[in-house]
Amino acid sequence: MQNYKTRKELKNDTKALFKGRWKDAILLNIFPTIISIVITLLFAALVVALVNYSDAGSNYWLNDSMMSDDGNGTSNIGGGILTTFFTVGISFTFLDWFRNPSMEIQPIKMGLQVFTKKYFLRVLLIYIISTIFTTLWSLLFIIPGIIKSYAYSQAYLIYKDRSNLSPNEKISSLDCITESKNLMKGNKWRLFLLDLSFLGWGILSILSLGIGLLWLLPYQNATKVAFYEDLIQSN
Repeated sequence: MQNYKTRKELKNDTKALFKGRWKDAILLNIFPTIISIVITLLFAALVVALVNYSDAGSNYWLNDSMMSDDGNGTSNIGGGILTTFFTVGISFTFLDWFRNPSMEIQPIKMGLQVFTKKYFLRVLLIYIISTIFTTLWSLLFIIPGIIKSYAYSQAYLIYKDRSNLSPNEKISSLDCITESKNLMKGNKWRLFLLDLSFLGWGILSILSLGIGLLWLLPYQNATKVAFYEDLIQSN
């Protein structure tokens, strides 16, 4: 039986990593977040402009409604991809940071690293494939979809490790998802409880008008990377 770290131990690992370097952790998370918000708002504004200036004769109101729905759907998909890319880039940086605690953090460059040739296509494919699988499972019932989302959750970090170990190897996105499923057997509930343990802090952060999120987001993201590192070390 593997001897996994407790939630408290994982959080302590993150606190130890951030000791004296909370500024780096906050900046790493805040720059991609700002960029994501700006791009999403610009995209939403473009959709609204197209809706407002559309004119389809007698079917104006019908087409206007349909266009609005399509625009919202497209905006949600685009926002989901952007959020995933930024979150994955931050997670990649935290993984390197855990393995090299003294490394210099370059917030913008590292936070946007998924948009490079090395990662972009595979991360996008992992996102698309895992989203399709999760959606199909959710058609049965919402619970199976949630369970599968946890099963696939380590695929991005697995891809990063495999791409670093074998730079010239063509790594299959589906293989990374499958490996994540295997790695998460018996561990999905542990990750769910880890997520749940941040709920109280999330509520307090919202009550602080979002200011608390500046500390909570890097703390939560890094702790989930510590969870992956613990899985790898224990297996």
